[in-house]
Amino acid sequence: MARRARKNVEIVVDRLTAQGYRFHTNDDKRAPVIPWRPPTPAAASMASWLEDRFGPLPMTVSSWLRLVGDVWLVGTHPEWTDIDRADPLVVELEYSGYPGASAQVYYEGELQAWQEWSSEDPGGAGGFVLPVAPDRLHKANISGGLPYGFRVPDACAEGIFVGEVATPFVAYLNWVFASGGFPGPSSSDAQWSIKRDLANELLPL
Repeated sequence: MARRARKNVEIVVDRLTAQGYRFHTNDDKRAPVIPWRPPTPAAASMASWLEDRFGPLPMTVSSWLRLVGDVWLVGTHPEWTDIDRADPLVVELEYSGYPGASAQVYYEGELQAWQEWSSEDPGGAGGFVLPVAPDRLHKANISGGLPYGFRVPDACAEGIFVGEVATPFVAYLNWVFASGGFPGPSSSDAQWSIKRDLANELLPL
């Protein structure tokens, strides 16, 4: 699964770049972003730390971290001005694109916030979600909801991706790649055409 996903990511990034797409942050600065960062040499130890801290990880999540890397497709398209509202693919587990930041410190902070919230509202907790992406609205620089992520611990093979809806991770990725990396709404034939071009002959997972 992960090797096919990595190939799809490489293809989509290359196609977007050829179309004049600008990858950038999801804020007013719109600072340039490297859209795909392969796993660093520390990825395996990061996966081990996550399992030690949060319990078992789904196999697909661990393999994504070890083989695919961090993906950030938020940006601006010259022919689709509000493409950032189409829920571009973001999956960042290692957070390797943030110099000086620590993914472990970030995850610990998110866990502490969840623990404080769940102690106040135990009936609404639903389990900790390991955050890996802004939600659909935050990707478009609009105040939104909770981050997308994976419910952990989870010892199953596939894992559940908690986004707009909770769905098996591989099913979510197949939906994303069938949409060229942008599974959110499209409002014109031109936008659908861009999606089709991006998705052409991508590999099913």
